[in-house]
Amino acid sequence: MEALTDINWGIIVPFIIIQAILMIIALIDWVRVEKTNGPKLVWLFIILFITTFGPILYFIFGRRD
Repeated sequence: MEALTDINWGIIVPFIIIQAILMIIALIDWVRVEKTNGPKLVWLFIILFITTFGPILYFIFGRRD
């Protein structure tokens, strides 16, 4: 438990908030879009399990315009 008290939460919390916002926006877009570049279910797993880069990859490569 001592390791948790040594963490500088003022630096880490903004990154956690940005990650959560990116994931929520990507999931909302994923639900609304009918077709993606590649299997839609694969993009869901990428968004959920590849932390910060998953939603970014989805917005760059997964969305079909």
